[in-house]
Amino acid sequence: MKRIFPTHPIEEAVVENPWHKLRSFTDARIGLGRAGVSVPTKHLLAFQLAHAQAIDAVHSPLNIDGLTASFAEQDWSMEHAPIRLHSQAENRATYLQRPDWGRRLHRTSIERLQEHSSSRSEPYDLAIVIVDGLSAFAIEENTVPFLTELLPRLQGDATPWSIAPLCIVEQGRVAIGDPIGEILNARCVIVLVGERPGLSSPDSMGLYLTWAPKAGLTDAYRNCISNIRLAGLNHHDAARKAYYLLSEARTKKLSGVQLKDRTDDSVLEHDNEQHNFLVSQPK
Repeated sequence: MKRIFPTHPIEEAVVENPWHKLRSFTDARIGLGRAGVSVPTKHLLAFQLAHAQAIDAVHSPLNIDGLTASFAEQDWSMEHAPIRLHSQAENRATYLQRPDWGRRLHRTSIERLQEHSSSRSEPYDLAIVIVDGLSAFAIEENTVPFLTELLPRLQGDATPWSIAPLCIVEQGRVAIGDPIGEILNARCVIVLVGERPGLSSPDSMGLYLTWAPKAGLTDAYRNCISNIRLAGLNHHDAARKAYYLLSEARTKKLSGVQLKDRTDDSVLEHDNEQHNFLVSQPK
């Protein structure tokens, strides 16, 4: 049987989408075009790769030895070595199935923190808690460059911050920072956590700030800075926002829904009257 091959070039089988130029501004999968009734092969393969990277981010363990070694290479003037902690979730499978256990400290970790706390009479201004969360990769990629931007601001403040030993938590969730800050007698706690990976952001780190931390607080008491990564909110800008929120929290002694991030207010135009800028005003 004689085989008949198409005479037109293969690339003509792909129909470009007129919106494809917008992909230069975003990682969102828009304007992909089509090949017949499906997406072009290169975009399908890219999607499968992103899906595999998201799975790896969720299941890969945090390289604590490598992380602490990178801390030792920095000139941060930290008084104490990092403290390694663990949640009540013994392994990754349990962590994914029991989010509540990821919010609670293991008994041995509580004892470790109490031992350190008993040797200090004065409270700390700040505890920094580093949690693997749902992307250990995000923590490994972003923690050092972010703290390199933030710590000099805190240490060079007019009233320098006393900072507790860095705490590194395995199998942890955001809320685990509250009992850590409470046991360490810290006035404020920030939690750096690997965020749930999307299909274009397996390396996204989140920051959660709580004033007067204690076990049992809800998200209403926390401020969040999300998508800290090179392709998102860069480390310099994230540290600027974090320093602003920390300074405001220490001044006003509050956090959460009562504390607003005003670092970008200059982007909006304001008049002398206080009103909702989304609502048109009578002339």
